[in-house]
Amino acid sequence: MIAGNLGAKIKIGIILIGINFMNTPIPFQTALDQLETGKLVCISEIRTDRQLARRLLGLGIRVGSRVMVTQQRDKGVVVACDGNRVALGGTVASKLFTQPMNLAEASQ
Repeated sequence: MIAGNLGAKIKIGIILIGINFMNTPIPFQTALDQLETGKLVCISEIRTDRQLARRLLGLGIRVGSRVMVTQQRDKGVVVACDGNRVALGGTVASKLFTQPMNLAEASQ
C-alpha cells in the first residue's frame, strides 16, 4: 500500500514540474510540430527523457518558455525563443507540448 502511494506522489511531482516521463496527457495541448508558422505559444510540457530535457534546457527551451514557430519543414521547426532561433527536428518537436497564449500573456 505504501509503494502505491509513493508512485502516485512521484507521478504528480513529475507533472507539476512539466517534464512528463509517464506520458500522461494534459488537456488542451498541441505538439510543437503541429503548429502553424507565426503562432506564439507557451511550452507547457516536455515528454521526454532527462538527457533530452537537459539539452533543451541548455538551448533555453523549458516549461514556461514563450516560443514562436518561425519556419516549418516537414515535421521539423525553427522556433524563436528569448531572442534566439533554434532548429528542432520532428522527433524532438513532437515531444514538446504547447498551450496558446492570450493577448495579456503575450504582451508581457
